[in-house]
Amino acid sequence: MRTRGAELAGLAALLADPTRAEICLSLLDGRAWTAGELARHAGVAPSTATEHLNRLLAGGLLAERRQGRHRYVQLADARVAELLEAMVGHFEPQRANPSSLRAVTATAALARGRTCYDHLAGRLGVTIADAMIDRGLLDPDSGFALTDTGLTWLTGPLGIDLAELRKTRRPLAKPCLDWTERRTHLGGAAGAHLCRRLLDLDWVQRSGSGRAVRVTPRGAAGLADLLDIPPAALN
Repeated sequence: MRTRGAELAGLAALLADPTRAEICLSLLDGRAWTAGELARHAGVAPSTATEHLNRLLAGGLLAERRQGRHRYVQLADARVAELLEAMVGHFEPQRANPSSLRAVTATAALARGRTCYDHLAGRLGVTIADAMIDRGLLDPDSGFALTDTGLTWLTGPLGIDLAELRKTRRPLAKPCLDWTERRTHLGGAAGAHLCRRLLDLDWVQRSGSGRAVRVTPRGAAGLADLLDIPPAALN
């Protein structure tokens, strides 16, 4: 039987390779990617990417889906995503290269709002979490627990199904350290359902094919109404 120390060392070895680490971070957008897409993103040959993917799959960090002749991979579950996000949170934020307008724009968009696997992060995620705390919907002193008022708010005005919310084994609500804001946003089942609901309502839209998201005018009005968030705080 492997000791916890050996298991931790095995996990560290999986992420010690820059290519494997880059692959894992790219999958934080919650999508399933093909080996070819990940190879191009990481800047390696397809055969090299396949070797790395097989190690990550065997190590339990990734899961595989097949559709016809195509193989897709994604993060194994939300716990892996939260682990990666927490690890990145230990580093100082990277400064975008001012000589690259694309890099500056992309970095600013991720900092403004993004998905952390299946919940909202960045300034948008932190702002929503702060507003929920201010309104007594979240209790930061009890492990970021969702209060009775908060549960009523999610299943009432937002129309999230209570049975669906409680169907998963994930914690109902949990704090997730935001690596750009250095503060906490909402993770867990509540965070995932809130993100999905705001996307369904078209209050939040994905920006391109990456992790960045933006608040729509309809969303700014809705969040101001439900959480008293000034529209200027979302820009």
